Amino acid sequence: MTTIFYARVSTADQTLDHQVAQASKAGFTIDEVIADHGQSGVSTKLSERPEGRRLFDKLRSGDTLVVRWVDRLGRNYQDVTDAIRHFMRQGVTIKTVINGMTFDGATTDPTQQAVRDALIAFMAATAQAQVEATKEAQRAGIEHAKTKKPEAYRGRKPSYDRDQFKLVRDMTGTGAGTSEVARAVGLSRQTVLRIRGDMAEAEAALARWGM
Repeated sequence: MTTIFYARVSTADQTLDHQVAQASKAGFTIDEVIADHGQSGVSTKLSERPEGRRLFDKLRSGDTLVVRWVDRLGRNYQDVTDAIRHFMRQGVTIKTVINGMTFDGATTDPTQQAVRDALIAFMAATAQAQVEATKEAQRAGIEHAKTKKPEAYRGRKPSYDRDQFKLVRDMTGTGAGTSEVARAVGLSRQTVLRIRGDMAEAEAALARWGM
């Protein structure tokens, strides 16, 4: 029986080390860490992420999958609920670091199953609602900035050029670590984390500045 910790690192403040440290502090003994960097939890299904696919291949009956919270599996209601139920049918136990939730297929009592499934659905719906609310707030802020001072809409000038961006993107696809990428590209770790955290926005910033 193996305990696998899965992390989706999408922003600079969600570092892999931080997520693993949280799990250890909560008392989890991790046998293996699998992580996706810069992957959208909304548009990219867990099974379509480079490392997320490995979970479907590696997890076996009796194994435990640990995540910081269900939003690391995704922020799409249908994808998250489908993934959790798939793993439970395989005999995998899913545990969250935050709130200490446990989901498995052990119970045969229909009432307990209904409560468990309702809780899974609620948590998955909350994950999607949170990201949609954030996006709406961002859109409102951008529109407000355009009306107040259009020239400021471009934001801060990127500290990287297009070639560096492409190299970060390509190396991310190989699973290279942040420090390794930073050394190869000639950027700071923080800049690499920002690019990986939202690659679409990182590329859009280059376009806004004509780079």
